[in-house]
Amino acid sequence: MKKLVIFVITCFSFLGFSQENKERLLAEKKANNYVYEANTLVSEDFVAAEMEYRKALSKQSDNIAGMYNLGNSYYEKGNFDEALYRHQQTAKLATSKDAKHRAFHNMGNVLMKNKKCAEAVEAYKSALRNNPADDETRYNLGIAKDCAKQQEDENKDDENKDDKDNSDDKKDEDKENKDENKENQDDKKDGEDKEDEKKDGEDKEDEKEKPEDKKDNKNKGDKDKEEQKKPQPKPGQLSPQQIKSLLEAMNNQEKKVQEKMNAEKKKGVKVKTEKDW
Repeated sequence: MKKLVIFVITCFSFLGFSQENKERLLAEKKANNYVYEANTLVSEDFVAAEMEYRKALSKQSDNIAGMYNLGNSYYEKGNFDEALYRHQQTAKLATSKDAKHRAFHNMGNVLMKNKKCAEAVEAYKSALRNNPADDETRYNLGIAKDCAKQQEDENKDDENKDDKDNSDDKKDEDKENKDENKENQDDKKDGEDKEDEKKDGEDKEDEKEKPEDKKDNKNKGDKDKEEQKKPQPKPGQLSPQQIKSLLEAMNNQEKKVQEKMNAEKKKGVKVKTEKDW
């Protein structure tokens, strides 16, 4: 780290200065005194030094020496975020090329610690724009470029790996979908086969029943033939069964008449007999 130490010894007369200028010069003097005190403490007591740097900035918020040296102190303690913030402030507010060069150079160092190599490259380039003759900055820039290139290659490898993983995942998904579709088709085919088997069974049952139906039809035909063989009454003639029934009825009627006549005879009455047919 490049340390910027500014000693400001103000020897002037307030004669001829406005009140505002007097107050500004007094604030600058007090701020520089605090910076000087902090510089003497920083190697032994960081907390006390940090306090003195902050006092300097409270007296003069744009005190470049206070910002820069406080940033260096944070860097030495490993607080890289605070160190980067203070150096960014310095680079923004500094008016001299030397101060800007130092701030950008140290920004590059902090970014390298945070493994932000591409950003460190830009910081070192800005430092060289303000001091092209600084070999240390140029050397650090070369290291930062190599680091950025390596990170870029690693990112590409990770992207390719992610693409390959995504491709493999898609293949697995397609295979699962294909297997699922095949399974569904097999299930559908099994269902159709079962339906066909069920239909075949019903057809066989129907076939089993057909001989019986045929037998029933045959028996019915035989019965019809037997009925046809029996003597059928001719038109105008009585059948044997009708004649038999009629004779029985006549005998019964004659029997009744005979019984009636016998009864009249016993009474002495002459009875005239007549036939009903």
